Amino acid sequence: MKAIHTNNAPAAIGPYSQAIEVNGFVFASGQIPIDPATGDFVEGGIKEQTKQALTNAGNILKEAGTDLSHVVKTTVYMADMGDFAAMNEIYAQFFNEPYPARSAVAVKALPKGALVEVEVLAAK
Repeated sequence: MKAIHTNNAPAAIGPYSQAIEVNGFVFASGQIPIDPATGDFVEGGIKEQTKQALTNAGNILKEAGTDLSHVVKTTVYMADMGDFAAMNEIYAQFFNEPYPARSAVAVKALPKGALVEVEVLAAK
């Protein structure tokens, strides 16, 4: 196992790695919409937060030597399923066919009050 770390995504805020690479796969921890340059949430709503979360995930994958085009599975956690269409609009800008498999679920709350958290699994 190899831990992956980049300054171009938020630092882990607990006892976990940004990602772990093992057996040709990169398992990235869920990314919330923190701008790594400021340490704060991006301004705006679900669209801006989705864009930042996916940008963070992409930066972690880049550090691991892969990218979003190699993502095989995502999990999207949302604080409000009513935001699904807006999240999906931005999500679609980050992926091309064949699209990764995906789960999208509403949860009671996300870290730091985020509206969205995105987790990715990518092949190398």
